[in-house]
This record gives sequence, structure tokens and C-alpha cells, in this order.
Amino acid sequence: MNEAKRRFMLGGIKLFDISQLILSFGLATILVAYSQGGVSLEQFLSIRVKLSNCVVFASILLAWHIIFSMCGVYESKRLAARRVEIIELLKAITLATALLAFLAEFIRITMITSRFLVSFWLISCLLFVTSRLVFRPLLAALRKRGRNLRHMLILGTNSRAIDFAKKILEKPELGYRLVGFVDDDWQRIADFRQTGFPLVSNYAGLAEFLRRNVVDEVAMYLPLRSFYKNSFEAAALCEQHGIITRFDGDIFGLKKSRSIPDEFEGDHHVATYTGVRGWWPSVAKRILDIAFSFILLLLLAPVFVIVALLIKFSSDGPIFFRQERMGVNKRRFPIVKFRTMVPNAEKMLADLQEQNEVSGPVFKIKKDPRITPIGRVLRRTSIDELPQLFNVLKGDMSLVGPRPLPVRDYEGFNEDWQRRRFSVRPGITCVWQVSGRSSIPFEQWMRMDLQYMDEWSLWLDMKILAQTVSAVLKGSGAA
Repeated sequence: MNEAKRRFMLGGIKLFDISQLILSFGLATILVAYSQGGVSLEQFLSIRVKLSNCVVFASILLAWHIIFSMCGVYESKRLAARRVEIIELLKAITLATALLAFLAEFIRITMITSRFLVSFWLISCLLFVTSRLVFRPLLAALRKRGRNLRHMLILGTNSRAIDFAKKILEKPELGYRLVGFVDDDWQRIADFRQTGFPLVSNYAGLAEFLRRNVVDEVAMYLPLRSFYKNSFEAAALCEQHGIITRFDGDIFGLKKSRSIPDEFEGDHHVATYTGVRGWWPSVAKRILDIAFSFILLLLLAPVFVIVALLIKFSSDGPIFFRQERMGVNKRRFPIVKFRTMVPNAEKMLADLQEQNEVSGPVFKIKKDPRITPIGRVLRRTSIDELPQLFNVLKGDMSLVGPRPLPVRDYEGFNEDWQRRRFSVRPGITCVWQVSGRSSIPFEQWMRMDLQYMDEWSLWLDMKILAQTVSAVLKGSGAA
């Protein structure tokens, strides 16, 4: 597809989106007009004919268009998952609805009520998501018939470049036509030729090839260290020609990390990360932590008083036990628990080290002589962990996450892959906590923590919290 046709189609999509927003606005108005407490349809029609309101509405439409563009709704989604496109649409619709709410308060638009905003958001989400789900198969059908194609050139002939080409060709609905590969003669170029893919140019002839051929996108799969000069020159050429350049984000061959584009002060970066990234999941998890811990502290206040009295009158020493633990990205913080051991328990640890019953740097024995009678009950019921709710409120911990380990245990780690568990906020409970605790070997424990991080979701947290209640009632793995 040439540039003129592409722009025409993009303009049509933008007009269609604006029409969907207008339709959502109208349907929401009609829905509210006939519901209890809404404005009448006559009132709405009388508002629309006023010139000032037409100007306001036109300004809103322009602002909506800007919001949709800023959210990336009109960027190419050929290689993006359907989920990514839907999330971008929901973000844009949410911001558009928030703009309406702001204007309703700022310039006193009486017809825009909370009921109207909810109706507008729901109708818009339904219309936009449905239309995109319909458009996708239509566009795929056109591309399979050779329409709306984009010509792609691949730089590099290594295994990653070949795998990428095969994936592109396996999905004709994406609408890519493979122009060929670019590389110099090297010791394994004969192996590449056996794949059947065309080698259309070397690096010295790339500039002339771009001048003479149709190329919409260039995918670069060059080794960063040995081909930096070629990568730099190729990227500069693509910029001069206005050609889209795709870089393989996994330039270091990282197995667990994912990459995202980032920008700071005009400089572009590629950031790698593990686990979950994004403000929404983090905020949602933090809100749940604060809400649940606050409610639990209120409900369990009588338990705190009773336990504090039992500890105070059953043995010498403070009610609470404080110890420095390793937090997120190895930030140290004081953890708070009900004291379950004698006051000098830390000094006695060296003499008991030979009796350690678990593997790895952690220490645990079933019949620990340092534990008080009351402490044994508190541990078996996990009541000793309750004061950590204050750590959750403070932000040092979460309700669910890898257990925070003492500094002494951290110093005993001998594998760096195990230290990835410290890249998230530690928790009161975790998969290890509900799967046997003391009976699980140290290395398996570490792998369970990493698996939790890689598969994290709010639903998984809820599931672990529910399993924690069951495990506490059974006393599973408690020592």
C-alpha cells in the first residue's frame, strides 16, 4: 500500500472513531434521559442547538482525538497482540471519560452526571472493542489476498533473524512481504543460503538498495558488539529514508527479562525487566495491601492485646521482636513480629548451627530450645506474623510476596539467580508459605518465589491469601 492510501485509510479510521464517540455520547444521553433522575430528551435537544454548546462539543471532539493519538491507538498494530490493542483503547476511553467529568465540573455541564459518565464509558468500550474485533479479521483477509502489504528487509543472517523471518511468513494475515536479507560474506553464509531465503545486499550496498527498492520496515538482528558500526549506519540510513526500524529487544540473550521502550530528556532507551511492570498493577496491589492490612488490624486489635499480655506475663523480654530484613532491591528494613523466643535467641544461634534441619543458608529446627511455650503456640497458628501488617501499611512489605529473609541468610546465598526474588516487595505469605514451608528444600523454595513473580496477578494473590487461611488452620509446615 502506498503512502497516500495508507493515510487515507488512517484518516477513515480516525473519522470512524470520532463517530463512535459521538454515537456513545448520544446513546448515553438517551439512556439517562429515560432513566430515573436523568435529564429529559427535550432538554438535551435544546442544549445541542446552541452555538456555544456546539463550540464546546467540537472542542471536546478535538481533545478526544488528541487523547486517542497520544495513547497510541493509531500506531501500527500488525505485530501487537489483540490484548495490547484493547488495553490501549480502554486507556483512551477512560481518559476521554475523565475529560468529560472534568469539564462537567469546571464549566457546569448539568447533563453530564455520574450515571451519564458510566453509561458513556460502557457504551464506548462496547462499540470500540467490538469494531476492532471485527476490523482485525477483515484486514487479515485483505492482507492474505495481497492487499495492504508492507515490505520488510532483515539485517543479519543469524538464527534469530531466520526465526523471525519464519514467524512473519507463517502469518500472512500480518501483511508482510519479505524483501530479503542483508549481510556480508562470512564463514556460515553458505548455511544461510541453504534456507532458501534471498540475500539481496551486503552492508556496503545497503544505501543503494534502499534507494532503488520498496522497503517499508527494516528489522535489525545484528550482534551489538561486533556489528555496532553496521547497526549505527543502517539505523541512520533508515532514518534518512523515513523507514521504520525494528530492533530485537533481546540483544543480550536474556532468558527471563522483557523489554520496553523508554525515553528521558529526548534520549531513547530500551529497559529490560522481570516480573510485572506498569503503574496500574502496582497501584492496585498497593491499594489492596493498605485496605486489607488496615481492616485486619482493626478486626484483630483484641487478639493483639491478648497476645501482648500473654507474652508479657509468661516470659522476660519485650513483646515484639524486631530484626533487620532484606526488602525490595535489597533495601533493609526492621520487621516486626510477636516475640516467640527467649531474649538472647540471636546469640544462641551459633551454638545451634550444627542442628540445622533445612538446606541452604536459612536456619530452622523443629524442636528449637529458644522458643518459649507461648511462642510455640504463636508459631503453629502463625499469630506471631500478625504485627507485620504494620510493615505492610508502611510499605516495606506486601500481603503476598517472597518472604523477607534476615541479612545473615542473604549473606549465605551462593547463586545470583536466587537474588532476583529481592526485586519485588517481600510479603507476609507466599507460595512457599502455603505449600509446606519447613518441609520444602531451599532451592525449590527459591524457584517457587521466582515462579510467583513471573506469573503474578491479582487473582493469584487472592488465591494465595485464601490458601494461607487454610494452611494456618491446618498448621501446615509450621515449626
